[in-house]
Formats: sequence, C-alpha cells, structure tokens
Amino acid sequence: MNGKVSIIIPSRNEIYLQKTIEDILTKAQGEIEVITVLDGYWPTPQLVDDDRLIILHRGQSMGMRAGINGAVAIAHGKYLMKCDAHCMFDQGFDVKLAADCEKNWVVVPRRYALDPEKWQFIDNPKYPIDYMYLSSDLHGVVWDQKNKDPKLKEKLIDDTMSNQGSVWFMPKDYFHELELMDEATYGTFWNEFQEIGLKAWLSGGRVMVNKKTWYAHWHKTSDVGRGYPLGHSEQDKALKAVAKWQDKGWHKQIYDVKWLIDKFKPVPTWA
Repeated sequence: MNGKVSIIIPSRNEIYLQKTIEDILTKAQGEIEVITVLDGYWPTPQLVDDDRLIILHRGQSMGMRAGINGAVAIAHGKYLMKCDAHCMFDQGFDVKLAADCEKNWVVVPRRYALDPEKWQFIDNPKYPIDYMYLSSDLHGVVWDQKNKDPKLKEKLIDDTMSNQGSVWFMPKDYFHELELMDEATYGTFWNEFQEIGLKAWLSGGRVMVNKKTWYAHWHKTSDVGRGYPLGHSEQDKALKAVAKWQDKGWHKQIYDVKWLIDKFKPVPTWA
C-alpha cells in the first residue's frame, strides 16, 4: 500500500461543504481521495466534479460516527484524515502530515479560526491552538499556558494531551486497532476525540500536534449553522462511557488515567 490519504468528510446540512472540498483538492500535493458522506441530504449546489471525489449518500441520517465508519469501509488509503465540512487547509497539508506520522500516532495539525464567508483567518488572540488538555471531568480544554509558552514554539512535532475532533490523521490500520468509531458505546456524535485520544494514549500510542502545517476551522460562537445536531439525548451515554476511563474504559487499555495526568503534569483542574 502506498502513501495515499483518504480524506473523510461527514456532512449533515453543511453550507460550506463545497468550499471545503475545493480547498482540499487544490491544496493537497500527494495522492488523495476525498470521501464525502452526505448524511440524509443532497447539497445545493451540486458538488464539484473531480475524479478524486467519492460521494457516499445516506438516504436517512445515521449520524457522524456511522458516517465515518461507512467511509472508512470503502477507503483505499494508507492514511485516514477526518475533517469537518467547514475547514481551510495549508498547502501540502497531506504530505506534511504523512511525513511525521508513526504507526501508533494520531496527528492533528495546528488550528486557526476560519471566517467561512471570506475564507480567511479570523484575527483572534486565542489562536493558533496547538495544545489541549483533559479536565478532571475528561473534557477537552484549550491549554492556554502551553499555547503561549515560547519554549514550545520550537517543538514542531509534540505530544498533546487532547484535541478537538474537527481534524485528525492516522494510519488506517491504527484506526482499526483502536476500534474507532464505537457508536454502540459513545453514540452518534458526542466525545469524538475523548474516544480517540484516550484509546491512543492509554493503550500505548500517542497523540501529536504537527506545527509544520495547519488548518482553519469555522469559529462558531453558537450552535447556529452546526451541521450535526448535538443530540443532547445521547450526551449522558457518551459522558458515562468517558467516565469509565477513570477505572478501565477499554479492553486494550494498559495505563490508567493517573498515568496520563502524571505524563503531562501539572494539568489544570487536577490536584
């Protein structure tokens, strides 16, 4: 298998899907395929005609995790990259991510804020974001202290305790090893990166930020315009699944959460 990257875009009523696909097709420099999952809808206008684009249409909405799994099942790449349907990318993002990705790594690029109408960065002092941590209730939180630490700016490939689920990259074999995306346990949407990051770290893998490349994600201030509804009816299910990691959350787990806290200490909200 070569270094092909299968880029998966789960989409539910997304108004910037076309822009995201065109940006990816323009910016990628290696061999890619883009698998767009249309979860219970057809976009207007129709998507761009490109041999690298595969459209997986669901007549009825099945949710984000099911959409990702459906795309993975038909993916031909050595690597998988999932991205939200409202993201802009660095030139050559695909080859830059693949160049620094080990067999048991989950890699995320540096993140900026996107103005999707102007298709450009938003000038926001919160960004760029490289590091996130897991709080004591196992929620992902932006790690301001690390993001602003001048000593860390020179570490272009570095460990991050957690991240946002808007973009992640890993070998396809590792996706299967981590048994992602577990809809039966976590539901259709909630706690995407808690599942990914905890499975990786606590089974002996790593979550890495690659500052050599970047993406910009729609900086939403509310749920207005969100493609996938948050589905609050499933939140308790996902939270209970994440809480189990405090003991033993997964059969391939070899470390406990305390090991992860000790690795990154001092971690905010943890005593």
